[in-house]
Amino acid sequence: MDVEELRQRVEHDHNALPLPEKLLKTSLNPDFSRVEAALSWLEREDNHHILTQNDPLYPSLLLQINDPPPVLFIKGEPSALAHPSVALVGSRAASQSGLASSYQLAKELAGCELAICSGMAAGIDGAAHQGAMDAKGATIAVLGTGIDVIYPKRHRKLYQDIQSSGCLVSEFWPDTQPFAGNFPKRNRIISGLSLGVLVVEAARKSGSLITARLALEQGREVFAVPGNILAGDHQGCHDLLRSGAKLVESAADVVEELSPLLMFHLEELHQRHHIEDELASDLPFSSLLASVGYEITPLDVVVEHSGKTIELVLEQMLELELQGWVSAVPGGYVRLKRS
Repeated sequence: MDVEELRQRVEHDHNALPLPEKLLKTSLNPDFSRVEAALSWLEREDNHHILTQNDPLYPSLLLQINDPPPVLFIKGEPSALAHPSVALVGSRAASQSGLASSYQLAKELAGCELAICSGMAAGIDGAAHQGAMDAKGATIAVLGTGIDVIYPKRHRKLYQDIQSSGCLVSEFWPDTQPFAGNFPKRNRIISGLSLGVLVVEAARKSGSLITARLALEQGREVFAVPGNILAGDHQGCHDLLRSGAKLVESAADVVEELSPLLMFHLEELHQRHHIEDELASDLPFSSLLASVGYEITPLDVVVEHSGKTIELVLEQMLELELQGWVSAVPGGYVRLKRS
């Protein structure tokens, strides 16, 4: 990535906004000094990464939501974003049983090759990240601050450990300090990265319910852990269960519900490098084929994931269709065979 690419990305996103031209030219005029600062941050450490939507490492699931972030700042290993993941969220002021449930469920799910995604908040989030790491699995922390800002401060060690077991992710510029409005905004990324959201413990006014609502809007599965009816710390979970969320007592309940999607994403993960290497001699656009699933993949998703023009995508998809790799169907394309 260079300065010009990031400039074009910023200009494209601002020009696409349905706002008056006067407003676009004033308050939304790109600040290229910030772009330069971001690129300086990128060069500072080997584990610093910046992903734009046309980057092959940008998560394909995240591209499917209504407002995917144009830029992701990453600390750690960005390949962790390729793992199929489940979000575990819940109360910051969690009970001891809630913390134990979060830790155990995350550990079991990580043992099933699922990455654990959460927000690195106190309580349920922190226990989920720790459970995944203790199972030697991948974990993804989506921050509501800049990528260089540790919040809460007590999670300094967790912040460091996550970078070697997965990655930290933020859409905010690296020095962005905690601001209440940014945390609900980041929740759409937590749900957007995940196949499903598991609410472990949440009161009726918990911010975790925002993540669950966003998950439903994004077409993701929603799960909830039941709790003591005499305590108020599971009322939010019980409301979700009444609304149709799947009740979870163990990781098997999650894996069973997600098994069709999970099998596809695990296969995609295991085959990704093999596919690209094997097809390279025959297909100059193997990454395009990798973006088409065994279920209907809309054309606009293929275009955004590949970063190519729609004309080029249509031309190359036609060649893939003629070679028997994909089939054009109503609503998009379907993958027909493995490499």
